[in-house]
Amino acid sequence: MSQDFLRPLSELPVPANLLGVLTDIDDTLTTDGVVPDHVVAAIARLKDAGLKVVPITGRPVGWSVPFASAWPVDSIVAENGAVALRRNAQGSLDKLYQQDAEERASNFAKMQTVLEQIEATVPGAARATDSAGRECDIAVDHSEFTNMPQAQIDQCMALMKAAGMNATVSSIHINGWFGEHNKLEGARWIVRELFDIDLDVTLGQWVYIGDSTNDQLMFQHMPHSVGVANIERFVPQLKHLPRYVTTAERGDGFVQLADQLLGTQK
Repeated sequence: MSQDFLRPLSELPVPANLLGVLTDIDDTLTTDGVVPDHVVAAIARLKDAGLKVVPITGRPVGWSVPFASAWPVDSIVAENGAVALRRNAQGSLDKLYQQDAEERASNFAKMQTVLEQIEATVPGAARATDSAGRECDIAVDHSEFTNMPQAQIDQCMALMKAAGMNATVSSIHINGWFGEHNKLEGARWIVRELFDIDLDVTLGQWVYIGDSTNDQLMFQHMPHSVGVANIERFVPQLKHLPRYVTTAERGDGFVQLADQLLGTQK
C-alpha cells in the first residue's frame, strides 16, 4: 500500500485557508446509530471557527429532516447526492433536488419494481427500515438490523446494475438509484448552490471524512481525505483509500478530526 494513504491523522496538514468539512453520517458521525452530544458539539466548534460543515449521506431525505433542523450544519445532502436540505430565512427547511419532479416520479416507480424483485429473489433481502423517507433511491439493509452475507450483497448490487441503476454499499445499506449523481457530484452541487464556490478549484481547502465503500469517490478526489478507524472493515473492498485515518472509531474519530483542524489535538 502506498505510504500516501492511511497515514495517521496527526500527519494531516491543515490548510491555512481551510473552507470546511464534508462528512459522511453513519458510522462516521454516529456511534451505535446515534450522533452523541460531544460529536454535535464538535460540529458546533467547527462552525464557530468559521468553517462550513456539510454531511453527505446515503440516508433518505425524510430521515435527515430532524437532523438538518437540529445540527449546526449548513446543509445535509441526502440519498447519495440527489437531494439537499437547507434552512431558509424563516428558519424552516427547503428541499433542493438534482432532478426535476417528472424525472423523480418516473425513476421512483422503476426503483420500486427493482426493490420488489430484490426482496423476492435474494434470500434474506429486505428494504431498509428508513425506506418510507426515500424519494430518489432505494436501500436494502445489510448491517443495520440484519447481517447479510457478502454473496447476497453482491447479488443485490448485480440486480440494481442490471436494471440500469447506480449502486453502492455503505456501512449499513446497499443503495441504488437512477441518475448521474453520487456523493462527489452532490458535494460539487451543494458547494456551488450554497456558497457559489467551485469545489474542484478549491479541493485543497476542504476535508472529507468517511468510513466505507460509498465514500470512495470522495477519498479518490479529495486530497485531504480521512477515514475513521472503523474503515478497517472495508479496506479489502476499497479501490481508493483515504489518505489519513483516525485512531478512534465512528463519532470519536470525527471529534479527533475536529480537534486536529482546530489545533486542539492532544
